[in-house]
Amino acid sequence: MKINILPRTNIKVALDKTRASELSEEDQENALKSLFQSFEIGTTNSFKFNLLDRNKIYHVEQIKKVSINYRLRFLGIKYFKNKLPESAHQDIQYLEAIHETHLSGFMIMAPSSLFRLKKSDDPLLFAPLGNEYYYLIHKWGNDLHPLRALMMWPFKNIWNLLGLVLLISFVATGIMPMTLFTKHPNQTTYWMLLFFNFKAIASIVLFYGFALGKNFNPAIWNNKYNKA
Repeated sequence: MKINILPRTNIKVALDKTRASELSEEDQENALKSLFQSFEIGTTNSFKFNLLDRNKIYHVEQIKKVSINYRLRFLGIKYFKNKLPESAHQDIQYLEAIHETHLSGFMIMAPSSLFRLKKSDDPLLFAPLGNEYYYLIHKWGNDLHPLRALMMWPFKNIWNLLGLVLLISFVATGIMPMTLFTKHPNQTTYWMLLFFNFKAIASIVLFYGFALGKNFNPAIWNNKYNKA
């Protein structure tokens, strides 16, 4: 029997934690009431406020934060390469029926690969409410790898990436026998070898990044052009 030591990451749970860390329940309720009192008619989907599940409403900044942490994208449904499951269509039809409206402007939050390939890693379907708020309609597929946030940490910014390169350089230098380079290894030899390793590894990483058009998480989370 296969035992999972670490639970896989549920993106909805990550969104809930992010929202809870930013606002109290009272503040969230006040923000939502203000939302439905202020958005302009015709600029968004027409939902009935009292029929919405408050736990499924998220601000774009919360979506952005989770997307950056897990290297996800938040794009219009036309960029999504997979088909919506029947259960998602049923949820859309249900919402349209009880709210007496036609929903549009759907957004998908998912790993970048799902916007290029047919896979099923934890996509979330949203509809815009207005004022940069979105309503979660449906979640399907597999939860993310439990260590995805850690694995994607180097891609959050250039400093994280350089920190990883430096760590790898220290490890590589530590396991290299310095007697291959000099008969009398000393502290100066160690730092010279570390500097050489750092330059070599950094060059490879930068070449790989530029050659494949890679970019950092904050630049791709809602960008339909950048590669992952």
